[in-house]
Amino acid sequence: MALATVFTRASLGIDAPEIRVEVDLARGLPGFAIVGLPTATIREAKDRVKAALMNAGLEFPQATKITVNLSPADVPKQGARYELAIAVGILVASGQVPDAAIKNTEFYGELALNAELLPVTGLVPALLACRSAKRTAFIPLKNETDAGLIQGQTAYLVPDLIGVFEHLHQHNGLRKATPIDWQLTEPTSSGDLAEVMGQEQAKRALTLAAAGRHHILFVGPPGTGKTMLAQRLMSLMPALTEQEALELASIRSIAQQPGTLQDWRVREFRAPHHSCSAAALVGGGSPPRPGEISLAHNSVLFLDELPEFSRHVLDSLREPLESGHVTISRAAHHVRFPANFQLICALNPSPCGQFDGSLASCRSTPDQIMNYLNKLSGPLLDRIDIQVAVPRETSSLRVNARKHSPLNSQQLKAQVSAARERQLARQGCLNSDLRANAVLDYSQLSDEDHEFLIAAIEKLKLSHRAYHRTLRLARSIADLENEERVQKSHLAEAMGYRALDQLIDQVRSL
Repeated sequence: MALATVFTRASLGIDAPEIRVEVDLARGLPGFAIVGLPTATIREAKDRVKAALMNAGLEFPQATKITVNLSPADVPKQGARYELAIAVGILVASGQVPDAAIKNTEFYGELALNAELLPVTGLVPALLACRSAKRTAFIPLKNETDAGLIQGQTAYLVPDLIGVFEHLHQHNGLRKATPIDWQLTEPTSSGDLAEVMGQEQAKRALTLAAAGRHHILFVGPPGTGKTMLAQRLMSLMPALTEQEALELASIRSIAQQPGTLQDWRVREFRAPHHSCSAAALVGGGSPPRPGEISLAHNSVLFLDELPEFSRHVLDSLREPLESGHVTISRAAHHVRFPANFQLICALNPSPCGQFDGSLASCRSTPDQIMNYLNKLSGPLLDRIDIQVAVPRETSSLRVNARKHSPLNSQQLKAQVSAARERQLARQGCLNSDLRANAVLDYSQLSDEDHEFLIAAIEKLKLSHRAYHRTLRLARSIADLENEERVQKSHLAEAMGYRALDQLIDQVRSL
């Protein structure tokens, strides 16, 4: 036959739209043209495909006009992932491979000049879409780890063009990718919370943040354990579910940051430097690539020395913190990446790092402290549920205090897991994901306790968003204590985590 259709998929953010590779062999002047909105890399594929076919000992139709159409034409296409599909299309159109052999199949891979198949990026989303379409995939041998993540998907591992040619002729069949055992992918050690001396209130706040997936801010002078506490959050959180791990694996695949067999269920702990740009944090480039907030999807984003970040960069977090995704728009198209991350921040109380309510030990003036803190916009701080002080505690360094055996991460992790199970059984999501119109219903507040909350909100002049976030945090406190209803004590504790507001009030009073 002179016409063949082969299926593959493009990479468009986290999506993998279907691409029909139509190959037509016609009479006329010999030529090789690729149409359908190809980039320069795809246009160069004709030379690599020709060389690979000839070096593999297969026939290339020299005296024929070859037209390859990548349909639909309005879908942006880039990279060399279409070359195997183009080569197979030429083999089918020229009669070297029967058309029935490629029924319900998809092909991915870059061809080397010696016909070897090279790995491609962004394969996990494509294989997930291929599974939904109930097709068999032919992928490069070096992408075996990506294919092993997808349960229920048949994927043949192709070492070179000869291998796929012989398999389609039912000679020397290719090996299938073996699915990984998700139960064997155990999280690695992230330290123990018991290693942090003192700071019991901060540990309590960190446990609450893990239980309800709340955003948290540590405020304190240098050397008090803010960064150490932030890193220990990972030791309190349960491993990723299979669905969560696949979502994160798809982003890693697009960002060309593949993981290993042991860490597929391990949450990311992303800690970008304060000099990073907005594009590095939220994503960007051409073609658009995921940023730090997407790489922290279902995981943790830690921003140390928060006021040192550009205000423009920090304010770019406001929409993703609410929506759980980020949309990067370009002139011709837009790409959407998931960004449902947990934010944990740390900052010093002043530019010099020292401030305990008086200026005796501080080298900064009140105006300098306020200018420093004003780098953080009110709308951003309004989205952080917990603000906790991490003061200097010399008493924890005493020998008697060090003999005290606090709860370790393993014990606290069991409490966190139990609290999360209660939330999922009750409402199908964690407390931080509760909609505003549902949080009051699930809190089951008495009229008296509700009036107490309203009075506190009015006195502190907090926003409606802060009202709902306080309720969500109080619901997490109740879940951690295995209480069915949110009570006044839970609300009072939730309202007490306003360390930055207290710091600003202290500065204003000077």
